[in-house]
Amino acid sequence: MDFNRPSVTVDLAIFTVLDADLKILLIRRKLAPFEGMWALPGGFVLVGPSAAEQGESVEDAAYRELEEETGLPRRTLYLEQLHTFGRPGRDPRERVITVAWVALVRPDLAPTVHAGTDAADARWFSVRDALADTDLAFDHSDIVDAALDRIRGKVDYSSISFELVPPTFTIAELRSAHEAIKGAAYDPGNFRRRFKRMQTDGVIAVAPGRRHTATKPAKVYRFVGPTPE
Repeated sequence: MDFNRPSVTVDLAIFTVLDADLKILLIRRKLAPFEGMWALPGGFVLVGPSAAEQGESVEDAAYRELEEETGLPRRTLYLEQLHTFGRPGRDPRERVITVAWVALVRPDLAPTVHAGTDAADARWFSVRDALADTDLAFDHSDIVDAALDRIRGKVDYSSISFELVPPTFTIAELRSAHEAIKGAAYDPGNFRRRFKRMQTDGVIAVAPGRRHTATKPAKVYRFVGPTPE
């Protein structure tokens, strides 16, 4: 029996922290539909010519699009599958189901990001602006909302915040990343005590060197192990 088959895409909610602000990468669409509008990076999953050669996996498609849209090699960024969005009519061209992903880019790598060949421009937007002031193509506002819920829900019990600081970081820099993700301030004393517990548990360790700050040189640390459950 023959069945009508939907197309499958991947869409990427790519975040970084710059100047103590949570940013998301948006691309300006070069082609219809929604030509000229801002959207999440993404594209179609490549399909092979036959049942024996079926093309790439959804994960491979996500890594391929991530590399094409950021210029950063596979496995150098954090990538996590988020959710499948398949509301009829979400793409005016045809029936399209998308598998959305969350990716996190360290701030020292963020300046290397550039637009892919199928985009007119790529830009880091403050999450506040992206949600409040920017009309996004397709159902990408829904994807951004879901991605924010995911990372905000995980920041206090997982190691994802370490993906949004440089390889070595100060206590203040890690606290700033937490605050950017959550959109709320952390008490410095409470955060320092939590930081010390992570050090005792072997999650972080002192790194060589010091970071020059406005007041005095600060110790730097590095992530060395999984966050305890």
